[in-house]
Amino acid sequence: MSLLVSWAGVPQAVDMSVGKTTKAEESFQRVLGFKKMVDRWQNSHTHCMWQTPLGQRRKLYAALRTQDTRGQELALANKQLLMARRAALHQLLEQEHQQYQQELNLTGRAFYVERL
Repeated sequence: MSLLVSWAGVPQAVDMSVGKTTKAEESFQRVLGFKKMVDRWQNSHTHCMWQTPLGQRRKLYAALRTQDTRGQELALANKQLLMARRAALHQLLEQEHQQYQQELNLTGRAFYVERL
């Protein structure tokens, strides 16, 4: 059996056979059953969460905060380590520059000619 339906101003032919209708109904019932199952699971999960002692819930949140703090400390430590390495490199280059200046002052231009 065919029925002419207008949706949004566009006429369409819809096949309303008994087999397709029952399949659509069964599919709809399965979806409803699945939704009910998910709702029951969510409710039981919420209930279980409220049944856990407050101390255990605090431990979970404390662990998450500690993990976040550890991440921030690692980032800060990496930044401090980078700054220390830069300072050490700067100091090393400064010492090398002073050594070259001293050798230049002692030996004069022959120092550079000898190095090249």
